[in-house]
Amino acid sequence: MSAPSQPQKSTYDVIVIGAGIQGSFTAYHLAQRHKDTLLLEQFLLPHSRGSSHGQSRIIRSAYPQEYYSRMMPDSFRLWQQLEAETGTTLYRQTGLVVLGPPGEPELEACRRSLGADEVLDAAALAQRFPGFRLQAGQVAVLDSTAGVLFADRALRAVQEVFRRHGGTLRDGEKVLRVEPGATVTVATAAGVYKAPRLIITAGAWTGAFVEQLGLRLPLQPLRIDVCYWREKQPGSAGLGSVSPCFLTLGLSQAPHGIYGLPSIEYPGLMKVCHHHGSPTDPEKRDQAPSSAPHPDIVLLSSFISSYLPGLETQPAVMETCLYTNTPDEDFILDRHPKFSNIIIGAGFSGHGFKLAPVVGKLLCELSLGEEPSHSMAHFAITRFPGVLGAA
Repeated sequence: MSAPSQPQKSTYDVIVIGAGIQGSFTAYHLAQRHKDTLLLEQFLLPHSRGSSHGQSRIIRSAYPQEYYSRMMPDSFRLWQQLEAETGTTLYRQTGLVVLGPPGEPELEACRRSLGADEVLDAAALAQRFPGFRLQAGQVAVLDSTAGVLFADRALRAVQEVFRRHGGTLRDGEKVLRVEPGATVTVATAAGVYKAPRLIITAGAWTGAFVEQLGLRLPLQPLRIDVCYWREKQPGSAGLGSVSPCFLTLGLSQAPHGIYGLPSIEYPGLMKVCHHHGSPTDPEKRDQAPSSAPHPDIVLLSSFISSYLPGLETQPAVMETCLYTNTPDEDFILDRHPKFSNIIIGAGFSGHGFKLAPVVGKLLCELSLGEEPSHSMAHFAITRFPGVLGAA
């Protein structure tokens, strides 16, 4: 992706490894601070090998964890700034309903995070959004600020602004070796680069990558089934492009949670997925799975029968994505415990895309030795014991 006229150079202020949404926003913030930044990506762009591809992601204000909900106004503001910088629409406001049993702690925390909120019972939800059917006694918390981010378009936009600010993006360059030091050396298949600061945002490859730096992070890559379900009668289910996103909290029928987006990507198909998957090696995620019925599909079919009766109960389209989960599903945003000029952003656990503008800002601030603009208490590497091993 480097322009043919771009001179090959070897020394930068900062090197960022991994050009998914987190690494790209990190590089974007650095370039806006006039730091000469190199963004490296192992695959040719665009690609669908990681966690940032696809057309849509949910963005919402409602969060059970207060430390994430406090970041969301900043995130919305930064997404709007990127829209203005590129003249591109990156967000569609659809609203979101959080489904669950009343009094469920995480559902109540979501309600509190919204301040002024609206709680709908089964009858009110069905009247407002006819495609949804709650079970007796369950409720829906409405987040009217929520909507859909156009993921592929967003990734292109942030990389475009990064390069416009003088950043260098080199794709198809797999990193082979990192040598720590006051100046960090990064060797790729195409060259050797040096910088006083390094930021690693390598997604599902981060765990294996940082082992060479003596760090054993508890990161688990998961292969996620991304499923699209057809309306039984087109336009009749009330689940078209104007319907809200949804997610579940505390439903016994939905361990780990289920989420859905309106039919924006494929007309007449609603995206409904289990917020979980099967452990995988990111190098092997594109291998064909076994033909046996996947337990996630069985679970989703049952959920759709009960809660979204206007949809067919077998997926019409199936794609895959990668999550990289931490044990507590909180992010890792921290300095390497031994090499303070190496910063790591990882473990976004399937809910990082919406927060990428803020994550990028925090990783930028960490790398420049600045006071982070949000509390980092929940993102420290030291919350996991025994991570330092022998390099």
